[in-house]
Amino acid sequence: MNSPEQLLGETPFVSYVYSYPHKTTYRPLEPARPLHDVWQHECRESLFLYLHVPFCEFRCGFCNLFTLANAATDWTGRYVDQIRREAEQVRDALPDACFTRLAIGGGTPTFLDVGQLAALLQVVTGVMGAGPQQIPVSIEASPATATEEKLALLREFGVDRLSLGVQTFDERVSRNLGRPQKTCDVERTIATVRALNFPVLNLDLIYGGEGQTLEDWLSSVRTAIEYRPEELYLYPLYVRALTGLGSKHRAWGDERVIMYRKAQELLLSSGYEQVSLRMFRTRQAPQDEGPVYCCQSDGMIGLGPGARSYCSELHYSTEYAVGRSGVAAILSDYLTRQETEFSSARYGFQLDDEERQRRHLILSLLQAAGLQRSDYVARFGRDVLDDFPQLRELISAGLATEDECLRLTTAGLEWSDAIGPWLYSSRAQGLMETYTWH
Repeated sequence: MNSPEQLLGETPFVSYVYSYPHKTTYRPLEPARPLHDVWQHECRESLFLYLHVPFCEFRCGFCNLFTLANAATDWTGRYVDQIRREAEQVRDALPDACFTRLAIGGGTPTFLDVGQLAALLQVVTGVMGAGPQQIPVSIEASPATATEEKLALLREFGVDRLSLGVQTFDERVSRNLGRPQKTCDVERTIATVRALNFPVLNLDLIYGGEGQTLEDWLSSVRTAIEYRPEELYLYPLYVRALTGLGSKHRAWGDERVIMYRKAQELLLSSGYEQVSLRMFRTRQAPQDEGPVYCCQSDGMIGLGPGARSYCSELHYSTEYAVGRSGVAAILSDYLTRQETEFSSARYGFQLDDEERQRRHLILSLLQAAGLQRSDYVARFGRDVLDDFPQLRELISAGLATEDECLRLTTAGLEWSDAIGPWLYSSRAQGLMETYTWH
């Protein structure tokens, strides 16, 4: 493990850290674990339900998500039918599950046609029993596929947060990212979202692309601010294996640090507050008044290949791929599975006590709100600084503050994507290093 001083001599942009452990730590489970057994002793009163739609109209050059561009014409309809079958098996295994959050992501959920999208939403209510009018509901969308009819359907269903993958308002920069997007489509979609009164609009932007100057970047940020989205996510570009940009095999400069700092300054001065390295939210954004969900301790049920499920002792999913042939093979297998095959977890990562402690630490510390030490003691019976004494190195280096709340400083928050991997266990790091990309 590098010391914080060594980390500070390198780039802060190591890899996105959304959860822990990383999906590349997952391996085949032998034997497979029946879902009834996996969840038997878990609390099922406050679960997150996630549905994955692994289809897009095109694959962006930076994307390493589990998705397939321009899939066979019959695959989307078959997929929705199959996700219903999976949902039925999952519901049979967890008949008393109660969902307090719902998200639909991808890929691009709005790639489905209106009938398929309506059928997918019916799985949420009719099979899984989630109540979209009572819980926070989020969905991802693409400007090219989010038609007025689809958006109206989603708003009527109860979607209150729509996340729009814009990335940039500059068509030249968009082309360099391998994303053939028209700014007029973005403008049309934002206008429709506002007309339909979605309470929360999120815009995703990305920085650090080929040929993107600081002024190009800040111009997109300023344009986004003019639309006053309730949330903005700013993503540093990562060029990863098997992606379109990764295939160029070229050196990428690192202007991302100054781009991040200037955008952060602009957003804070425009009335936004920083929630994490990537997330900014207006102070006027609607407050979350839904049922309580705690990502550090509450579970998640994921439906569809590419979706991950979490409980305290096991994280599981289908296998993962980035390359078109790998994704197509996993999707083909999913579409031909028998119903009973959905009743077991077959691929995942088993968490011991130490891994559960690391997960709680990482998911808390990388948020601007930080980690409440009393919450950690209540859950694990020990102080977090006793379990992870290396945290004192962050404090000594000025990257974190020590108090009742362990919180990253402004400098520490900037280094979130390096601090997260710095805290991974040797076991997780070993599995990630030996993972075979396909």
